[in-house]
Amino acid sequence: MIILITGLSASGKTTIGRAVYKKWKQLAPETVMVDGDEIRDVLKMTSGDAYTRDGRHATAKRYCDLTYWLDRQDINVVCCSISFFEDLRQLNRDRLSKYFEVYVKAPMDVLQRRDTKNLYDRALAGKIDNVVGVDLILDPPKDPDMVIDNSIDNVDINAIAKSILTQAKVLK
Repeated sequence: MIILITGLSASGKTTIGRAVYKKWKQLAPETVMVDGDEIRDVLKMTSGDAYTRDGRHATAKRYCDLTYWLDRQDINVVCCSISFFEDLRQLNRDRLSKYFEVYVKAPMDVLQRRDTKNLYDRALAGKIDNVVGVDLILDPPKDPDMVIDNSIDNVDINAIAKSILTQAKVLK
């Protein structure tokens, strides 16, 4: 099974994903975590036009292919990625054995406050471009399996992780 946790930068995808991964790994050792930023570093997709719309689509397609490859080996995956392309989310739905999509959202003021990379402030000031949610428009999931409003700080991440795993029918 693949659980995709998607949303804008600083929405809490990775924090939530790590909690989901930790709980799921205890139940099923054949579980891995695929984080968008980490995979970009591993695959050396961090320079040039990697952050343009086309570059991001190519990278997101690689994530889809990676999770498909792991799925065929019966490896569970928690994938945390902006994943702002509906065609690729649909590809996941069409070809993965079991797929559960979680959309984590928060308002821009919260994202800016949490933004440790300072992407939003720099993009809004015109210092950088190709930032999803600023000059690259987010195509939010049309029909996610679960939506999490993560606009409040200090939420119970373990409770959110348990809720995701329960709704995904990993936990009973």
